Amino acid sequence: MSGSPTFVLALLLAVASPAHAEAPHAAAPNAENPEIEQRLVRLGEDLRCLVCQNESLAGSKAELAEDLRREIREQMKAGKSDAEVIDYLTERYGDFVLYRPPFKPVTWLLWLGPVLFLGAGGAAWYLALRRRRAAATEPPDAQKLAAAARLLDEGR
Repeated sequence: MSGSPTFVLALLLAVASPAHAEAPHAAAPNAENPEIEQRLVRLGEDLRCLVCQNESLAGSKAELAEDLRREIREQMKAGKSDAEVIDYLTERYGDFVLYRPPFKPVTWLLWLGPVLFLGAGGAAWYLALRRRRAAATEPPDAQKLAAAARLLDEGR
């Protein structure tokens, strides 16, 4: 019976299994120099993949990320420090490559924006509460009461 759910499930599993074969992780360590690989992984966690944008360079499987990791490896083999590698990358790609961009005039809004929005929201909330309290304690105006009575009489 070729239409049974068990047969269809078995067929799907047989076809899908090669597609889900475990691919090596993009940032798999290179056995050449374990010390450099540890530095690369540590540094790669603080750098953003330029293609994925919300993924670290160490965890990205994009081709550009692999090229960047290869370039970082070469610089580390040439004896450059982590700070020199980061300087090179930010010079070439800008502060966007860093997960934690530096605090400078260009990034002030990025760092202070959440606090400013929270403060503006708190101020708006405070003013709204103050207006509501002021309106509740104010005695009703005779003209407003007369206008309300007219509207109620018209509705009948």
